[in-house]
Formats: sequence, C-alpha cells, structure tokens
Amino acid sequence: MAVPRLLVGLGNPGAEYADTRHNAGFFFAEALARKLGVGFAAQSRFFGQVARVGELWLLQPTTFMNRSGQAVGALARFYRIAPEEILVAHDDLDLLPGDLRLKKGGGNAGHNGLKDIQAALSSPDFWRLRFGIGHPRTLCLTQNVADFVLSRPRAEESAALDSAIARCLSAWPELVAGNYDRARRLLHGAAAEGK
Repeated sequence: MAVPRLLVGLGNPGAEYADTRHNAGFFFAEALARKLGVGFAAQSRFFGQVARVGELWLLQPTTFMNRSGQAVGALARFYRIAPEEILVAHDDLDLLPGDLRLKKGGGNAGHNGLKDIQAALSSPDFWRLRFGIGHPRTLCLTQNVADFVLSRPRAEESAALDSAIARCLSAWPELVAGNYDRARRLLHGAAAEGK
C-alpha cells in the first residue's frame, strides 16, 4: 500500500475565513505541522503554503476552495506524487461535528474542493480524511449550507473538532506509515472500517 507523500489541508485563505467550519482541513494541517516541528512558507509555484518533513509534503492551498486542484495538481506533478500517495483533509457536512472517516476514492458529495482536485489529478483515487462539521438541518439551524460552512462553529462544535484533530494526531504514525486499516480503527473504530 502506498504511503502518503502529500498531506493537503483544505480551506479558504484570508482572515475573514480563518475560523470557519470550511477550514477544518487547514486546522488539521496546522496542528500536524506543529506536531512535526515545521512551519509553512509561501510557494507561489504551488499556489499555497508548503512545509516538508523528509519525503512528506504538507500543503495549504492559497487559492479559494473551489480552485484547490490548482495547488494540489501543481505540487503533485512537480514531485511526481501519484493520487494514491495524497491524503486530503477536509470538512464534511454528512458527518456530525467531531466524527471522522478515512477513505480512498469515491465521489465528491458536492464538495467543491474535492471536485477540483479530482479534475486536476484526473482521478478520484486519493485518500480523504473527512472531518465532520454537521449539516445545518441536522443541527437544527436555519442557515443555508453556504452560510453555515463559512461561519464559525459553535463552542461545542469547536470542542468536538479539536477532539477529532487530537485523534488524528494520535493516529498520524499509522497514517504516515500507510497502515490505513489500523489508522481507521484509531479514528473511527473497527465497526466503521469499511466505510
């Protein structure tokens, strides 16, 4: 099984989006960089903030979400990183706040960042680390989806997301070693392994 050579955290750049639900992927990438003792630096040729630890690249696209593929495609092509060597961390409306799922391939469920990455790589066969943010209807909120993802999570949602990020950091040694089944057990339990 291929090991990850590129971890992509999805989000939107700029102060107005910094603390929003849609930036869950950024939150994880930043926490991982701190854990690994590296800092991000702007790389215009890769349209993002980039860090490196050995053979692993970390990327936060500085394009907006719907153009994330521009950054991912540029870095992946330059370093000859195959789709199955890419792990994309992103927010997911279909999961409750704090829930996690790790999967390879599949559709994009209307997520514009994933859709653009699939187009840029000409493949859906990259890994996804899905951070649940909930759906406004599930959470009994009246916001439309666009406003919901671009607003700040409530305190209990933030706490749930922080807990999910901590679980991912604990599972990171398994993820980076390509031990995806073991990582799944740590992230969301053996019962959900096939999801």
